[in-house]
Amino acid sequence: MSSDLINLGSHRTQLYIEVPSTCLPIVYSPEYNITFMGLEKMHPFDAGKWGKVIGFLKEEQLITDDNIVEAREATEDDLLVVHTRRYLNKLKWSFVVATITEIPPLLLLPNFLVQRRVLRPLRTQTGGTIMAGKLAIDRGWAINVGGGFHHCSSDKGGGFCAYADITLAIKFLFERVEGVSKATIIDLDAHQGNGHERDFMDDKRVYIMDVYNRYIYPGDGFAKRAIKRKVELDWGTEDQEYLQKVEMHVEGALNEVKPDVLVYNAGTDILDGDPLGGLAISPQGIIKRDEILFKAARRRKIPILMVTSGGYQKRTARIIADSIINLHNLGLVDCDSAASEARPSQVPLMMSKSISSAAALSSC
Repeated sequence: MSSDLINLGSHRTQLYIEVPSTCLPIVYSPEYNITFMGLEKMHPFDAGKWGKVIGFLKEEQLITDDNIVEAREATEDDLLVVHTRRYLNKLKWSFVVATITEIPPLLLLPNFLVQRRVLRPLRTQTGGTIMAGKLAIDRGWAINVGGGFHHCSSDKGGGFCAYADITLAIKFLFERVEGVSKATIIDLDAHQGNGHERDFMDDKRVYIMDVYNRYIYPGDGFAKRAIKRKVELDWGTEDQEYLQKVEMHVEGALNEVKPDVLVYNAGTDILDGDPLGGLAISPQGIIKRDEILFKAARRRKIPILMVTSGGYQKRTARIIADSIINLHNLGLVDCDSAASEARPSQVPLMMSKSISSAAALSSC
């Protein structure tokens, strides 16, 4: 570990707040969405998909503005729990951010605009993932409608991922919440999750299962050494083969090690026709995949944190919303039943500085 990493317990955070029981453990902020003179359209990523997911869930009357948790931006001190100061300083150069986000014109913009219009949304999504980690322990499940930046590690970003939100969420839990000492990451985005793999390479507390298209970015051979259960897929893999492999290996992974928390990277770039994923999974296949994960976690009473990660088509937002609605209809993300099966809502915190006195109780 670099010497410029901050001690986890040494700072106050606004992210570990108590949330009223009337709130669903669904985390979102309008700040997630990236809009800036159309430059966001130069990347195939739908930079407004997170707001569209929320819009669809409101239309179905599953949520309102008053019963979901508003994400807060991760501060520099929060980010230094994992990231090196050297890496965060690099993000003050627009050309570095342009490379990471794969939006070349950003290199021509002043960095204060890049920070405000591109990095602040990503920091807010990162804060949302950290917040959802604690909510998952409190309630048995949580969904960050954004996040899942699985190509970013402590000292390197890439693939539209500037902050290592998955690593951050797990490290916050390990150091701040009693009884959380083992985590499993199940990464079902079409791409290999090389960021969290590099971060947890030598950490025996973290079990990683990764299912991805073997032929596409990032092809990080070094990071693959951290994967405990590796499932490499071929171009054009379809529902039947995919769901069979996912179910078999999810069951195997959770039977091999029962974690204290399951982080599920639920990328939808596996969708048929995705320009970057190269797989051929139907919308119904994605919905079934998410169902498999939540059922497996519920049967074992393992808290599950879901992040939405990659997904590069305009119809992706509708599919994510439909999947959450399906989970709700099956009782897998029901607030009352989830809370009754989870730990007590007042999770013991090991660090007295985990909750800022100014924000000990959050409204939804």
